[in-house]
Parts: sequence; structure tokens; C-alpha cells
Amino acid sequence: MSALADSPAPPFQPQRAALRLIGSGMVAFGVFLSGFVISEPAPYELMMVVQIALWFLLGLKISRRVAPLLILLLLFNVGGILSLTVMADLSGAPMYMAVSTFLALSAVFYAAIIEDGHRRLPLIFRAWVAGAVITASLGILGYFHAFPGAAAFTLYDRAKGAFQDPNVFGPYLVAPALYLMYRLLSGTLARAPLHVAGLLVLTLGIFLSFSRAAWGLYLFAVLMLVAVMLLKERTAAFRLKILSLSLAAIALLVVSIGGVLQSKKVDELFLNRAKLVQSYDGARLGRFERHKIGFLMAMERPLGLGPMVLGKMFGEDEHNIWLKSLTTYGWLGFVSYVTLIWSTLIIGFRALLRDRPWQPYLMIAWITIAGHALIGNVIDIDHWRHVYLLLGIVWGCFALEHRWQRQIKTS
Repeated sequence: MSALADSPAPPFQPQRAALRLIGSGMVAFGVFLSGFVISEPAPYELMMVVQIALWFLLGLKISRRVAPLLILLLLFNVGGILSLTVMADLSGAPMYMAVSTFLALSAVFYAAIIEDGHRRLPLIFRAWVAGAVITASLGILGYFHAFPGAAAFTLYDRAKGAFQDPNVFGPYLVAPALYLMYRLLSGTLARAPLHVAGLLVLTLGIFLSFSRAAWGLYLFAVLMLVAVMLLKERTAAFRLKILSLSLAAIALLVVSIGGVLQSKKVDELFLNRAKLVQSYDGARLGRFERHKIGFLMAMERPLGLGPMVLGKMFGEDEHNIWLKSLTTYGWLGFVSYVTLIWSTLIIGFRALLRDRPWQPYLMIAWITIAGHALIGNVIDIDHWRHVYLLLGIVWGCFALEHRWQRQIKTS
């Protein structure tokens, strides 16, 4: 039996237990709302602001293991606030930094509540799956104009669900899709049809977003999930099960996508979006040229350019999170962000294969963050709500692992 299980349980307090149950329900509902961001501030922001304040007022603490996450995110945002001092026109910039600061606090909040109770992780992922399936369904129905006004859930003939941008909608669906795939590969056959149905909806939503970043992220994440599960499970029978179910799932997904491609509209857009380099990428002053110019400009400005300034200069945003951290958050923000991503990947990797109750959730979050670090080369992710949730999960699991190790040593 584990050291955590052997430790004496505190006396039962009905009122405290009820408050924790209500609090966990609020957390799950907040995660569910993260799938519906048609306008800002979205219900997610309002819900999270209220519960973050309530949780910390009622005694939620930030441990020494979560504190580095808080420090790095604060430094990241201090860099952004300093960049405001070099801007001639501040229109929209203070609100941009307010959102950045809120999202930073949300990551710390998620880490703290996970450290406070690892049983919240299943609630978080189930709520995420529920929100993702609904918003993906809206995107799919909108793409095929299934009802009057359904076009509100598309943008430029691409599914976006209840999001403002298909490029955020697609990546948002990846982590819950991995969770369903994990449950399919590790669970019983009795629940397989439900997991397969949800997985098909999320996969079709990712596909119809026609986001190349989302496609690449999904492919990377699925391959990594299967690889990590094969490394973790040492029995030949279980490895054979994972390989068999993985091949069956891939075949089913290929058949499903092939069926969708029978639509001429879908086929034409797919062939266009499947090109590795689009005209707006490699053209004069295209995305890659702007990356070069932006990096050169940032090297001369330690405080950065300020939020949205590069976008106003060239008509397009940075579309590169490393450049974005330089231009919007300055040198301080860039160093803080790079440190944050690398430290998150390192602490998660160290515990990736350890047999813990929270290992599946750490595995999914770590793989998805690694994928986001890769797609960050072609897209901005500093205001993606689910990225901060993923950061909170990894750091919360890191804190849990430290407590586990400490209790083993003292037992």
C-alpha cells in the first residue's frame, strides 16, 4: 500500500467536505465553460475570477512547489507591463495585459487545487471532454449548415465551434481527444463505443477546423500517447492490446475522414490547407519574413514593442510564440517564457512513467504541452486558455509527486 494511503486520515468534517465538494463542482463547471469563448469576456472568465477569489479567501495555499510557476508567470507579465511604457498608442494594450495576467493566475489556481486534491483531475478532464464534444458538435453542424444560423459556428468556411478562431478551436480539442483515446486503450470493451463516439466527434472537429497547427498537434500527440503507453506497460498482452486497438482506431478514423472527403467542398479546402507552405507564409512580408524582421526589431528593444504593435505595423500578428514573447513581453518576458516551458517539460518528464493515481492526466497534459511548444513556432498561444490549464495540471502533479516522495521517506 502506498505511503499516501498509509498516512492517517484527518477527522471527518461534514461542512468542510460539503464545501470541498461544491468547490470541485465549480472547478469542473469552469473547465466546461472553457469551450465557449465566442466573445470576451466570456462566461469562463467571469466564473474563474469568482472562484479563484473564493478559493484563496477560503484558504487555498500556494506551496513552494507551485511557487516557481507563479514567479515565472508574474515575471512574464511584468515584462508585458513594462512594454506598455514604450507604446505611443495604448488603445487595447492594458486590456491585453489584464487578460494575460488573469490567465497566469488561472494556471497557478489549477496547480494549487490539483495539489490540494488529485481526485479533481478526473473531474477536470471529464468536464473538458463534455465542453469539447459540445463545441466540436456545434462546429461540425455549422460547417454543414445543419440548421438556420449554423454559420455562426464557422469562419472562412472552417469550423470554429463556440470559439472566435478555428486555430484555437482545433488545438483545444486535442487534450480531451487524447483522454478518450487513453480510456479506450486502457479501459474495458463495455465502454469502448462511448469513447469511440466521442473520439470521432472530436477528431472530425479538429479536421474541419482546417488548422494545420491542430492537425500537426493531433498527429504528434496521438503518436506520443501510444509510445508512452507502450513504454509504461511492460506486459506483452497489454502491449498487444494497445497496438491492436490503436491500429483499429486509426483505421476507423481514416475511414471516417475519407467519408467526409467525399464532399467536394471539404476535399477542395483540405487540399488547399494541406500545403505545408501557404502563399501568405512565404510571400514577401509573409509570415516567415515577418518573423525575421520582428526578431531583428526585438533585438534592439529590451522592453519590447508592446501588445499588438507588430500586428498593426504589418497587418498580421506575430504567429510565433517565441517572437510574441519578445515583442509583447520584452526580453524579460522572453527569458521567463522559455524558462517556464522548458522547466514544465523537464519536471513532467521526470515523473512521466511513475505509477501514480495522477499519471494518466500528467501524461496527457505533458504530451499536449510538448506539442503546443512545437506549434508555437507558427502560431501565438499566449492567450489560449487551455494552455494555462495544461500548465496547471503539470505543475500540480509535480507538487503531488514531491509530497508522495516526502511521505515515502518519512514513513
